[in-house]
Amino acid sequence: MSASANLQNHFLVASPYLEDPRFHGALIYLCEHSSEGALGLVINRPMDLTLGDILEQMDLDGAERNDMVFHGGPVQQERGFVLHGSGHRWQHTAEVSADVSLTTSRDILVDLGEGEGPEHYLLALGYSGWGEGQLEDELGGDAWLTCPAEASILFHTRWQDRYNAALKLIGIDLNQLTGGAGHA
Repeated sequence: MSASANLQNHFLVASPYLEDPRFHGALIYLCEHSSEGALGLVINRPMDLTLGDILEQMDLDGAERNDMVFHGGPVQQERGFVLHGSGHRWQHTAEVSADVSLTTSRDILVDLGEGEGPEHYLLALGYSGWGEGQLEDELGGDAWLTCPAEASILFHTRWQDRYNAALKLIGIDLNQLTGGAGHA
């Protein structure tokens, strides 16, 4: 994979031609992408679970928190991921871009429960993962559309509007797509 093909900090927008029902209508934020594979989080599928539910299960403060939790993907659905604005670091924080970081350690949940966490964040359980070359194969098969991500869509756009907001970044109106895929 060439450096120019790195899709870290990009959105993967499920194409209408994507056949996997787990990802129909999904918008994924790619946190990692290398020649070894990719890891992303679905950011437009809320779960019937709140941050307060998770904090209560972990015996942490903040059981009253009603913040949404998202279904990040089908892999390791018991594992939590917090996307947040950059600036503060916790025990296991990785910078994804200048504007977005990803934390996977318990200490961020403690801070969120105590009202000391990041101002803007998105919590997901599970992730979407691809092995070496798998995402590139799917991209070549018209499964996904891509565009550089915008933190405003992650943190300031209603979850119901994120998919269409990403399509707008690409310049696509779903109502104008034809019924078949092709390659130029």
